[in-house]
Amino acid sequence: MDPHTQIDHAICYGIENKMKALPEVILRTAGVRAVERGHPWIYKDAVARAPDLDHGEVVLVGDDKKKVGVGLYDSESPLAVRVWSPDPHVAPSRLLQGRLDECVRIRAEIFDKQTNAFRVAHGEGDRVPGIVIDRYDDVCVVKPDGRAAEALVRDHVEVLVRALAPLGMKTLVLRLREQEAITLYGPPAAKAIRVMEHGVPFVVDVLSGQKTGAFLDQRENRRRVGDLVREKGGRGVTVLNLFSYAGGFSIHAARAGAVTTSVDVAAAAHKTAMDSFRVADLDPKGHAFATADAFAFLDRAATEKKSWDIVISDPPSFAPNAKSLPRAISAYRKLHAACVRVLAKGGIFCAASCSSHVDATAFASTLDDQALGRSDLRLRESFGPPPDHPTLAAWPEGRYLKFFVMR
Repeated sequence: MDPHTQIDHAICYGIENKMKALPEVILRTAGVRAVERGHPWIYKDAVARAPDLDHGEVVLVGDDKKKVGVGLYDSESPLAVRVWSPDPHVAPSRLLQGRLDECVRIRAEIFDKQTNAFRVAHGEGDRVPGIVIDRYDDVCVVKPDGRAAEALVRDHVEVLVRALAPLGMKTLVLRLREQEAITLYGPPAAKAIRVMEHGVPFVVDVLSGQKTGAFLDQRENRRRVGDLVREKGGRGVTVLNLFSYAGGFSIHAARAGAVTTSVDVAAAAHKTAMDSFRVADLDPKGHAFATADAFAFLDRAATEKKSWDIVISDPPSFAPNAKSLPRAISAYRKLHAACVRVLAKGGIFCAASCSSHVDATAFASTLDDQALGRSDLRLRESFGPPPDHPTLAAWPEGRYLKFFVMR
């Protein structure tokens, strides 16, 4: 047995000997049924009673008659427990190494050398609840969701390093809620890292960029936009990219020959986008970068009778919780109507939503004839999260991403 395995067995042995003394979180009937189906979240309102617990404690969950799983408790989150296993005798720390190893193995099957920026571990969807890990060349960024997941990461850095080593990782960075970046392993990461996506190079700020540095879930859809530009003839096709952030859609469109207009409220995002244009052998001077509110930009463009062959709308979440759903639907309908007002005749409209509370049916309702104010567009294609962002059958919240192509 090698030293690392000995350490794991020692940790597990100590935890398993304490299993009988683990605190119990008693659930209401609906909560028990959800866990039995494989849903990894237990909301506080599904808890019938629980002892006074701190974040990060390993707990048993179930009712008074049976325990249906084991998970990590979070005292500060609306999600009281994230369930790691239906087996009440297995601790999350024991499962971490094997599940991360499986994540790395699966990604090796998905990606070739043309892509070195992708999600290695997708939290609940990869059965490592609350732990997201993204790869950017030789830098991996871990972003825990909640204090319990953060505690697990900090306590098991050596497990992460061992699991991620086959990816050629040299640096492991921890990104926290406050956007703070902490180096957990290896030399400090550079602020700007050059990576590739289907052979297209771009620049990522892993230290202060949004999420872990880039929105990797839209990778396949960015390539689709490039394909759509080629379908429409390539050179000279005009593309409007709203909520453009670091310009990923614009880069793929421009590489296919399009003239792009990128719109975002953050000027700093445009700087990163321009850097990415340059490393992709594109001259940013041949494209427009507008620092503006998308709604205001669209109103002004409509007034000036401007139009684009392809319009892409990928806003931040309009529905952070279930209560905000009606307002979100209204906002999407308003946005989409404004988008198609500047869509050229015979154009293509790509509409995206990252709101988990807005399911595909609800999102489609924001693209119907009444919402758009026209009846000549069809929903031709619809896409969800890519394969490095897997979900669970019992966890609809994981099917958050929608990308609809209207033409």
